[in-house]
Amino acid sequence: MVRNLVVLGGNSHPQLTDTICSHLGIAPAKVLLGKFKVGETRVEIEESVRGKDVFIIQSGSGGGKVNDHLMELLIAISACRTASAKRITAVLPLFPYSRQSDIPYNKTGAPLAKAPGTRSRTGTYTFDSRPQTPHPGQAESAGLSNGSAALHHQLSRMKMDERHGGHQLPPTSPVKSDSLRRSDTFDSNKSDKSDKHAHHNGTNGTNGITRQNTTKPPVFEPQAGYRQWVAQAGTLIADLLTCAGADHVITMDLHDPQYQGFFDIPVDNLYGRHLLRKHIQFNIPNYQQAVVVSPDAGGAKRATAIADALGMPFALIHKERRPTQINDRQNATMMLVGDVADRVAILVDDLADTSNTITRAAKLLKKEGATTVYALITHGILSGDAIDRINASALDKVVVTNTVDQTEHMLRCPKLEVLEVGNVFAEAIRRVHHGESISVLFDYS
Repeated sequence: MVRNLVVLGGNSHPQLTDTICSHLGIAPAKVLLGKFKVGETRVEIEESVRGKDVFIIQSGSGGGKVNDHLMELLIAISACRTASAKRITAVLPLFPYSRQSDIPYNKTGAPLAKAPGTRSRTGTYTFDSRPQTPHPGQAESAGLSNGSAALHHQLSRMKMDERHGGHQLPPTSPVKSDSLRRSDTFDSNKSDKSDKHAHHNGTNGTNGITRQNTTKPPVFEPQAGYRQWVAQAGTLIADLLTCAGADHVITMDLHDPQYQGFFDIPVDNLYGRHLLRKHIQFNIPNYQQAVVVSPDAGGAKRATAIADALGMPFALIHKERRPTQINDRQNATMMLVGDVADRVAILVDDLADTSNTITRAAKLLKKEGATTVYALITHGILSGDAIDRINASALDKVVVTNTVDQTEHMLRCPKLEVLEVGNVFAEAIRRVHHGESISVLFDYS
């Protein structure tokens, strides 16, 4: 029996809140969640939380409502703090903004939303990647938009002019360039007229100084798609939760475990791989003959932990990201390290957003001789056209947990299977409330 325990649920995942409260044997707290006509979030707690241990359950799910759910969580935390709650714990099954690292530029992570009017590839899923480096027999890439030859030629002429005391050398050979000619601009037309008048008088301007041509450096044009700076969203979200009044955070499978270091309050990062390991043991026949595959190097530690616990072989897909098109996302070349021929391949990852990585990995595994390909994912966000991509891919089954609401996804994808995580979070809440250790949740079998 639990006393002085209050569980609040947000709008992100009501079913998970009901499951947690059912395991704890209590009813969810009465709370009014909505929006005003202007679009501002409205939160009203309709029961007393004074001196109680409050747990607010809110997942950073997709569907374009991540910011609304985050603001709803912050207002609920502030309301409980104002109402004199003894302790406030934010339970975030999927932590929002955990994929955006504190890197100033040249960041790889979640794909950016395409601007309206860009070319769509809906229904044309090839699951292939084409690197920018050309294969034998292919044409070389275009390189700089203005042409590298013209750039080097102008720089060399500038250096030669400096060596000869500023006197311009006679031109050697014309260089083709796609840029506008000097005579095509309005300013150059005016300067040409004044030059002709000055040449007729033998002087330049009214000072009587002989005109001398100077070579200007080429105008700098940054590559399309280059981002000068990326905001530090990781530290910002941690500061927002702390300033709102949260005393503790419980989450599952952070995309980057070092994210816990952004907080000054305790953060418990539960593991979802134990649920995935149980599913392999009880639902995949002859699982010890199968191969656990990590779709990238970042998830190698997670996949090897499952492989070592079950005594299974391990394989790795090496992925190298390279920019492909200006208005398209970064694509990646893939190479398999390991043997999956005539075996069942089990892809293990922590998060699937657009499902581009796992679908291309599945095609590579089938190409290498895998008989069946499963994908075991902790957070199945499946945003955009991810469901259509999975249905058209070589994946035989996709297993996800319900850290994100999967009701609509289940209706659209027959390959999808959902694992329940409500009991894990319910046990974590019970142990935190009673001051017990939660280390058993990291080691249970």
